[in-house]
Amino acid sequence: MKYTEINGIKVSKICLGTWNITGDSTWGYQDEKDSIETIKVALDCGINFFDTAEAYGDGYSEELLGKLLSPLKDKVVIASKTVKAKYKEVICACENSLKRLKREWIDIYYIHWPNREIPFEETVRAMEKLEKEGKIKMMAVSNFGVKDLSEILKLYPVKLNQLAYSLLFRAIEYEILPFCIENKISIACYSPLMEGLLTGKFKSPEEVPDGRARTRHFSKNRPLSKHQEEGAEQETFKTIEEIRKISEETGIPMVQISLSYLLHKKGVEVVVVGARKKKQVEENAKSSEITLSPDIIETLDRITENLKNKLGKNPDMWLTNSRIR
Repeated sequence: MKYTEINGIKVSKICLGTWNITGDSTWGYQDEKDSIETIKVALDCGINFFDTAEAYGDGYSEELLGKLLSPLKDKVVIASKTVKAKYKEVICACENSLKRLKREWIDIYYIHWPNREIPFEETVRAMEKLEKEGKIKMMAVSNFGVKDLSEILKLYPVKLNQLAYSLLFRAIEYEILPFCIENKISIACYSPLMEGLLTGKFKSPEEVPDGRARTRHFSKNRPLSKHQEEGAEQETFKTIEEIRKISEETGIPMVQISLSYLLHKKGVEVVVVGARKKKQVEENAKSSEITLSPDIIETLDRITENLKNKLGKNPDMWLTNSRIR
């Protein structure tokens, strides 16, 4: 496992995301025994970075991490998130997360989504209080575009932004990624396997469960969709097939080539990837050790360019009217 530093905090390049172990409508039933084994195997693989949120399973994800990781204290790095923005609510949310995590501090505490009603000044003031009290080590942001980053940087030296980024969703490359590089803000990629599409598990749009077909890749007619677009189903599955061919030619599993691709991108420090089984986390962990040649990177850029252009600059995977500005 390779490691990096974010604002002085040493983290594994592969971070275990824990949304998909909650067994919600997006991911389906998950046996807690499998979740426990997955977290333990992640530690065995050298993963020291775990990503959660108060919203994942209504606190269940944090509780499970607390049950398993609280004895390790400073040997693991925990990132959590809050959707709260009001001063007192942020303080309360953090304290509740700490109780569930059974920890004295959260290493990285994200503003999960930018709030359009509460001024950033109020949220940042709460985060600074938490930092001063030692309840968090640093504030970070998630789903922040150039406009919101420009505003919040006047208030706090943001060092980490978590965004959707994968071979099938390269929207941040248009504006947000260059801005983050220029301002020395590291990127943590979420949905790096595009909710399972880049595992090769699904051969057609019809095979994808409705919970995972809510993104703009799929038709607006899917039952759980909230966007107003026709989707890019044909382009998406044609691209997946092209990536599969590269995987076969190189002998690198599709999952690993997809994750390694992101880690080769300037500005990307961490890939946040979920796993529900032991085998999955083992395969994901190996991705940090894989070196892709410039030719392979260039080929992957080329075969995903059409889909990138089709989906455009909107960095919100789920809504036509982007919440990310």
